[in-house]
Amino acid sequence: MGHAPEPSRPWWQRGVVYQIYPRSFQDADGDGIGDLRGIVGRLDHLAWLGVDAIWLSPIFPSPMRDFGYDVTDATDVDPLFGDLSDFDALVEEAHRRDLRLVLDVVPNHTSDEHPWFERSRSSKDDPKRDWYIWRDAKPDGSPPTNWRGVDALDTPGSVWRFDARTGQFYLASFSGFQPDLNWANAEVREAMNDVLRFWLDRGVDGFRLDMADFLGKDPHFRDEPPETAAADDYLAASRFQLCAPVTRAHLAELGRTVHARPDRALIGEVLYQLSPTQLASYYRGADPASSEPAQRSVDGEELQDEGLDMPFHFGLMFVPMRAGPLRARIDAYEAALGDRWPNYNLANHDMPRLRRHGEATRLAVMLLLTLRGTPFLYYGDEIGMANVDVPPEQQLDPFIIYLTGTTRDGVRTPMQWTPGPNAGFTDGEPWLPVAADAHEVNVEAQRSDPRSMLSLHRRLLDLRRARPSLNSGGYEPLDGTPEGVFAYRRQDGDDASLVVLNFTDTAQDVALPRPQRWSVALSTVLDDAVRPRNGAVTLRPHEGVVLLDGAADAGER
Repeated sequence: MGHAPEPSRPWWQRGVVYQIYPRSFQDADGDGIGDLRGIVGRLDHLAWLGVDAIWLSPIFPSPMRDFGYDVTDATDVDPLFGDLSDFDALVEEAHRRDLRLVLDVVPNHTSDEHPWFERSRSSKDDPKRDWYIWRDAKPDGSPPTNWRGVDALDTPGSVWRFDARTGQFYLASFSGFQPDLNWANAEVREAMNDVLRFWLDRGVDGFRLDMADFLGKDPHFRDEPPETAAADDYLAASRFQLCAPVTRAHLAELGRTVHARPDRALIGEVLYQLSPTQLASYYRGADPASSEPAQRSVDGEELQDEGLDMPFHFGLMFVPMRAGPLRARIDAYEAALGDRWPNYNLANHDMPRLRRHGEATRLAVMLLLTLRGTPFLYYGDEIGMANVDVPPEQQLDPFIIYLTGTTRDGVRTPMQWTPGPNAGFTDGEPWLPVAADAHEVNVEAQRSDPRSMLSLHRRLLDLRRARPSLNSGGYEPLDGTPEGVFAYRRQDGDDASLVVLNFTDTAQDVALPRPQRWSVALSTVLDDAVRPRNGAVTLRPHEGVVLLDGAADAGER
């Protein structure tokens, strides 16, 4: 096609990130649990697919009560996954294939079995006491504040856990076995920056920070006011528990550490309830409007240009896969960001898989891979893996997702590589059951099928890489489309693309701007049946197309 993305932009603005859940990607040692050597053995699939980076969910030593998000040592590898030499080999082999590696780090809390916390709870006088957040009860014996715990959203509970050994409460935003670190303590901040330096020294290209907006707590530990304390919306009830100005200062300090190395990325998970404007305030260099003064320095050093390269945008996960709601959310997000770089994901290790969208699943894939911004793919979605109904006696995840009322096990089942035993994931007994449809839905079968979900992903990724408009161009929604059709234009210089998505169950005729110039590059149906005629394109039910402007290829200006 004769085009290439602008090389001067950072890798995380040019690329597509693929999330790997290490327990479930590939088992190399036969114990039924995926590991780092297994990932190395499957890197060729990712290079062939056309993604640009892999993001690993936590691989650190852990009791695995929250499957790695309860960390006991953030500078080592859990033996389940291998060791540091295996990690180094993964980095080397990924880089050899031009794949970046993003590591999932948990800065807000540790396991209660972490040596830091064991020392902290041992005595009020221990030097590590202030590494966590300890407070006395109120005079009536109730918890120190009325702040709510994340694991008790449906029936509001407390973030505070009483520890009889020293007679105080400690703060744990997520569960009692995940105590929050005290980011007001400079020693804690330096220790966590040292964690990032440790992995940067081993060649990591960036970090995804788990629950990044929880770091800053109200310095005065005030109760939430009565009018918001009982709100159904966790974010609305957490002004003091989640003190955004303080959090942004801590993220700026982490950003200084990461960006001291060339071309490294800092990505942050933030609450999905954030509005587009609130989301924009977490970007590096943002100057958010706030009723409280934003902290823009640490230890007297100005860090106003530091922070997250991208806060995660979860908005599309909770929007119906329909034209109107999608456009409304994307337009609002784009308006709030301005020139800042967006990102999108439609599934992950906590949320239902992409296939939940049924007939609209292929439209969701085309949307994700053609919008302005960085797409994040979840392992297995490239072949259309389904949410698995794991029988109660085989469920392992203790944390109930309050949005779905189910465990997360069903979105974490083994990757389906082949139609053979255990879908090619392991020679042993898989830690979670393999999906019943694995004999049909697997990489091997879909690689040879030119109309498969895998082929759709690969062709979209090829097109995205080849056309500057799809890789780095702007976003302009197209007005005047039929109800139920969402269309938008992408343009970078003289290269332009048009994406048209029909979310209805009937055929739709869509008029094209400058109709003589467009040709269909790709349909979600993966055939050649769609052709522009008489200044319009006719889409079949639940079909999407990418059209290319032929003017640039013809030398027009």
